[in-house]
Amino acid sequence: MKRLITGIRNHKGDLIVGFLKTLTYLGLFLIFYAFMRINNWPLRHPSRTLATTALTWSAMTGAMHGVYGGYAIGRKKSKPIISNMTLGVLCVDAVTYLQLQIMNVNDNNRERLVLFGPDFMWLILAFLVQFLFLIAIVRYGNHRFFSIYPPKKCLLILGDMEDRAVIEDKLNHYRLQWHVEDVALWYYEDIARRIEDAETVFIAGAPEGASEHLLKICYDLHRDVLCKASLQDILIASAEQVIVDDAPFLEMDYHKMTLFQRIVKRLMDIGISLVMLVLLSPIMLLSAVLILLEDGRPVIFRQERMTVGGRKFVIRKFRTMKVEASMQAHQVSAEKDDNRITRVGRILRRFRIDEFPQLYNILIGDMTLVGPRPEMLENVEKYKHQLPTFVYREKVKAGLTGYAQIEGKYNTTPEDKLMLDLMYIENFSIQSDIKLLFRTLVVMFKKDSTEGFSRPVQRETRPGTKKKKHRRR
Repeated sequence: MKRLITGIRNHKGDLIVGFLKTLTYLGLFLIFYAFMRINNWPLRHPSRTLATTALTWSAMTGAMHGVYGGYAIGRKKSKPIISNMTLGVLCVDAVTYLQLQIMNVNDNNRERLVLFGPDFMWLILAFLVQFLFLIAIVRYGNHRFFSIYPPKKCLLILGDMEDRAVIEDKLNHYRLQWHVEDVALWYYEDIARRIEDAETVFIAGAPEGASEHLLKICYDLHRDVLCKASLQDILIASAEQVIVDDAPFLEMDYHKMTLFQRIVKRLMDIGISLVMLVLLSPIMLLSAVLILLEDGRPVIFRQERMTVGGRKFVIRKFRTMKVEASMQAHQVSAEKDDNRITRVGRILRRFRIDEFPQLYNILIGDMTLVGPRPEMLENVEKYKHQLPTFVYREKVKAGLTGYAQIEGKYNTTPEDKLMLDLMYIENFSIQSDIKLLFRTLVVMFKKDSTEGFSRPVQRETRPGTKKKKHRRR
């Protein structure tokens, strides 16, 4: 009976989500259409222009859905959904608007292309109405979804209880999706019963053999599972299925980037960095002037960083800290609420403007547009000592943006940075680079993306005290 009630509730929720998703995309198109038809008579009746405009809008919506994600209520918070979909709609509207203006150049309409005429005002108004519509329907959708689906009862299985606070802190950001009701270590004798009592199981830090055993129990009991990614998980996930005679194998190719891909990637680096340096030059000039007025010279901060194969290079950024803090002897990672950061620097860091000079590094070949973040040499040595596999990030050039820069934060742990970077490296493609370049705009909406490292807490320890070990149960 319980399973029947759950099934009925799930079907009801699926119908509501499907209806809201259809309403969302239909509403966004109708808003764009309603404003564009005001000054475009071919859109007021069935015509080639109307059909082409609708098809362009639909195709671009599908493409942007693949880049930014869509109406992901129930899986993400409202704010990320709104920011992602807003960027997607902006791209969709811009391309469709351009297509419409090109089609308007004909014998029966206009003699030349006009991009910033009366239609442009209607485009801006359409986008503003779409933005307000998105806010309303996303917030309503998440509210409706979570009124049907309460938080899932979760079991957290750990390799060490010391990891409990960190994992629970991350899950607390998603209280509407998951509620941790039980925490256990992987070797507990009653682990199967605990898994049966849960709806979703999180596994983090369990040994390799134990993880396989736990996954089998979850599979037998039909439980949803989320495993914290390890190096082996990422390598296997990127493997290709190969049949040798009649035996199934997983092939992991070490060289993920072909010669053709290297050439295309370098051409993209040169072309995009050159165009962006020209387009962003007014902002960069203004930033330089503001830095000079507040704190004098130097405007550009230079520091040695590490890239592919452990090679060192000099990175260029706008200086965001006070002069003495930027000197070689004082160069340490920014901390939370760091008083070394200038007022102008906080603005530059918040909107990532301080990283614009790195486009020059990309142009001359020191960096690439998409790749692992170039770390400070001191941090690299420290991370490699703590985590020897951190060296795997050096398989590719350091990048201005990447999976870790978009999904992670400035103060993301070295292990998580490595896993995010390896997800990019092991699944590399030109398409993924293009997708990540578009998704970089999302970082502007994340306040915690530039959050500094927390200051280490000094704890007193009494002489003779030892760290307690957890006993097996």
